[in-house]
Amino acid sequence: MTVLFVNACLRGDESRTLTLCREYLEGIEGVKEVNLSELRLEPYYGDSAAYRAQPEAKGLFDDPMFDIGKDFAEADEIVIGAPYWDLSFPAALKIYIEHAAVMGMTFHYTEEGRCEGLCRAKHLTYITTGGGQVSAMNYGYEYLCGIASMFGIPETRFAAAENLDVVGADIEANLNEARKVLSRLKATR
Repeated sequence: MTVLFVNACLRGDESRTLTLCREYLEGIEGVKEVNLSELRLEPYYGDSAAYRAQPEAKGLFDDPMFDIGKDFAEADEIVIGAPYWDLSFPAALKIYIEHAAVMGMTFHYTEEGRCEGLCRAKHLTYITTGGGQVSAMNYGYEYLCGIASMFGIPETRFAAAENLDVVGADIEANLNEARKVLSRLKATR
């Protein structure tokens, strides 16, 4: 079983989100980590966008530009860790998803024009932390729910530690609430 861990915790070891992700992944075998801080992907522009959109390119998935899509499509489980930034997540994660969205690999269109997912993961687990309240406007999670649906991943799961920068907040208690959710999610993986 392959677990793809998309690490969008751009602050590295200082990240509270990364701490929760590591705790969730502890003891799970077959984890492949993609560290977006190290990967430093660029959005598609000009020639690369045109090449990726070429009908000829759709069947030539041996080009390294499609490796991210392959990893996403072949994973049995997807875990994404990203801090709650600006009502969503860091831009690096959006660029990563752009690279993972490969027609003919992670999704395709039927003759009727209906989008059909091709990924084999049973669920996508999204882990985040926020200085304030996350649940009120969590557009990053909503986006990932849509992407999971587009890619054919039937279940999207979520855990967040909220209010970690609120003056007077019990930070450890807030982290422990997220740990309880993650423990339940891990038990049902």
